[in-house]
Amino acid sequence: MLALRPLSVAVGVRVAARRGAVRALSTSAALRYENNRGNVVKGFCGAVGNTPLLRINSLSDETGCEILGKAEFMEPGGSIKDRAALFVVLDAEKKGLLKPGGTVVEGTAGNTGIGLAHVCRARGYRCVIYMPNTQSQEKIDLLRMLGAEVYPVPAVPFDNPDNYNHQARRHAERLDNAVWTNQFDNVANREAHIQTTGPEIWAQTRGTGLDGFICATGTGGTLAGVTSYLKQVSNGQVQCWLADPPGSVLYSYVTSKGAKMERTGNGSVTEGIGQGRITDNMRDDVHKLDNALHIEDEASIAMIYRLLDEEGLYIGASSALNVVAAYRMAQQLGKGSRVVTVICDGAARYQTRLFSRKWLESKGLYEAVPAHLRKYIVLP
Repeated sequence: MLALRPLSVAVGVRVAARRGAVRALSTSAALRYENNRGNVVKGFCGAVGNTPLLRINSLSDETGCEILGKAEFMEPGGSIKDRAALFVVLDAEKKGLLKPGGTVVEGTAGNTGIGLAHVCRARGYRCVIYMPNTQSQEKIDLLRMLGAEVYPVPAVPFDNPDNYNHQARRHAERLDNAVWTNQFDNVANREAHIQTTGPEIWAQTRGTGLDGFICATGTGGTLAGVTSYLKQVSNGQVQCWLADPPGSVLYSYVTSKGAKMERTGNGSVTEGIGQGRITDNMRDDVHKLDNALHIEDEASIAMIYRLLDEEGLYIGASSALNVVAAYRMAQQLGKGSRVVTVICDGAARYQTRLFSRKWLESKGLYEAVPAHLRKYIVLP
């Protein structure tokens, strides 16, 4: 269990004042959310978005705050990346870059590829995915089951021409009627969260107010898009923070106000988050972030098991990192604060790692699982 940090009475007063300023709801956002609930939707693509916002009871009760998670594991393709996948394909169609029977090519650590594979099946396109060979076998298998061509390639830095993103771009260039959707620097990714995720969060917290939003980022789309929307609709009153895993440069960049870009730590077991550069999706919004938290892998692993035991939530490591970050942000903002994060996906895509004693020991993370929760480590 994570230790509570001292709470400041002064911070609590600021939180109360800030909440009063933020309670006013954008009516149009509320209507967009309400009008899409309980309706028949058109296929896979129509089911993307409008996920519940769930209260994490144990953490909320422990801290005296409201810690809320956007249940993105309930997307039709199983992750928040369904939103970006749909928007980048629709954007390519709108621009005339993708015509019937065409091919969508992407470099992805997994979930965007899965979302794209679903969208491509639903809209009649071929799907080709390049991904680092460090990703879980469950993701690779699922992509192939969805009909995608999958090319696991060695994980090398972005400035290396053999980086999986560059290989995806070159593959698309070799084909007719093909598009490289370029999730890291295609701002249609960010637009997905300006148009959907941000308004949904704002609508879902209209009765209680919202003090903070925090999440990790890989492409930058979720963090930048939600931050852009919440800062605009709240007149800057909602605090928006970055959560960053070991091995990423973004924590140093945000906390130094852009003066530094240094890696913190030596890499993480989380997948799809952390970054070594400022992507185009982040470029216009990174300066709007109010703070950043560095989250160690040990805390993320412990939270996976705690949420399974106390909440019945079966989530991945990146999602657990976000929950740890929301927990710590709420503590810093003070009792009574209301903080939202995103629960990106479930644990099924990572279970052969996260619930394997051998794998946990190989990463030095077995001891991070509290002794009374090790009963859930059921794989060798």
